[in-house]
Amino acid sequence: MKFLEYTPLERLNDFLSCVNFGERTIKGCLEAYSCKHTGTDKKLSLSLEHEILDYLGKSSDTDSSSPAEYLLSRSSRKTLIYLVLTLYHLYPDYDFSLVKAHQFFTEESWDGFKQIFETYMLEASKEWIEANGGNSLLEALFKALDEVVKLSECDIYSYNPDCDVDPFLEKGSIWSFNFFFYNRKLKRVVSFRFCCISNLMADGFLDDTCYEDDGEIFDGMDM
Repeated sequence: MKFLEYTPLERLNDFLSCVNFGERTIKGCLEAYSCKHTGTDKKLSLSLEHEILDYLGKSSDTDSSSPAEYLLSRSSRKTLIYLVLTLYHLYPDYDFSLVKAHQFFTEESWDGFKQIFETYMLEASKEWIEANGGNSLLEALFKALDEVVKLSECDIYSYNPDCDVDPFLEKGSIWSFNFFFYNRKLKRVVSFRFCCISNLMADGFLDDTCYEDDGEIFDGMDM
């Protein structure tokens, strides 16, 4: 996997690096990768493939929705390996289990992504228009993604691991989303991570347990 530099993504990353709203901050990051193996990718890819085959050899699942059924397809395995390799490049110090990772990936539609984005990034979108005018943040994102991975040819995946094994989760995180846009023809994938962080929790002024039993942290949020 090779990191790819694209000016349209950099412009969005500059804006999304820190959108501060006082008590909370919204962050986002887009990264593009070529799916051609480089460095240790080939060795890691073989290791992941062996992990799958070992799992399939031990599995007796017959349910069509089970991980074993999905992983029987070579095309599905290849896609999953590329997604997990992307995770490794995003977080090289984290040990991702491919079989476990499969349980956290969900195939999405653009409309499903759009609904999540417009709901949770509404405030950031207003800031974008004030700073840049013209097209909305979603339109700018669509244009940038389309330039890099041609959205009409993309498969979209969300990645939602358990909180205790989520390498994306930052201290004070209120919510976070991780999406991957994969074009198998171009052999490219773009990861998009965006989250909202409580500045009070991140700075150590509040404990994470303060908001466990109520929605106080969301009071005043335009959602």
